[in-house]
Amino acid sequence: MLNLERLRTLDALARFGSVSGAAEGLHVTTSAVSQQLAKLEREVGQQLLARNGRGVRLTDAGRLLADHAARILSQVELAQSDIEAQRGEVVGEVRLGAFPTAARGLFPATLAALRADHPELKVRTAELEPEDGIRAVMRGDIDLAVVLDWSNKRLPVPGGLAMAELLDDAPDIAMPAGHPLADRAEVDLEDFADDDWISWPEGEFCHDWLMFTLRSKGVEPRIAHLAGEHHTQLALIAAGVGVCVAPRLGRGAVPDGVRLVPVRQKMRRHVHAVWRADADRRPSIRAAVAALRAAGREFDAPLNGDGTA
Repeated sequence: MLNLERLRTLDALARFGSVSGAAEGLHVTTSAVSQQLAKLEREVGQQLLARNGRGVRLTDAGRLLADHAARILSQVELAQSDIEAQRGEVVGEVRLGAFPTAARGLFPATLAALRADHPELKVRTAELEPEDGIRAVMRGDIDLAVVLDWSNKRLPVPGGLAMAELLDDAPDIAMPAGHPLADRAEVDLEDFADDDWISWPEGEFCHDWLMFTLRSKGVEPRIAHLAGEHHTQLALIAAGVGVCVAPRLGRGAVPDGVRLVPVRQKMRRHVHAVWRADADRRPSIRAAVAALRAAGREFDAPLNGDGTA
């Protein structure tokens, strides 16, 4: 009898390509991964791994079993989904992840609606950047991730995942109230070629988008400050030290001394929910998507330059 957790370990090794990658993906130690794989080799009576320099590779038998493991784990997920769907009730537990502004902007209303409509459903949440959220869904750490991409820079979504659009987020440019462009009705990003920018931390999807977008317009961005929290970015702008892109989702109160001006090019952040396709029939997933969409409708109204609707 093949052990399901050992098959999960083999599947993680096949997907992440190394023992350390599998350990990180499964949130266990590398020695725990090695022990599980050694036990699996004894169970099947064949060598599944071979040395490859300082790492390991799957043998032919290992690749064969890894392919079966992926299908078995998918069938387990599908069985759980079907059982939940058969019962037809939104119960049990659903684990949600979202990038920080979506967590701040969508989760409060979403959790309140789910608690009111489905009191027997337990909801757990976590803040995760889009790429981390997708990886967490793929390895089963969470059930659904709220992710984003931009109209000119898409987020790659692997096969095997289902996606639903939640809302389009229209960002503005935030600048000090005394900025020469603060009284404009609209602006272009290239209007700020000579300004210092406040950006998200390096390596984050939105930072990469900002660099890509400005460079595509012939502007080499002057990144003066990095801040992950929009409140911090806006506080720096209130101090007069730069400009930033300010999405409306989860923005909150705008400090005195900050002016928000829409972008003429009609940039959009597309906000989506993603989950494993083999969990598509789970009532809890459908309920969570519906609640997230309802929470997102609040951000459809255009905002004025002072941040109010």
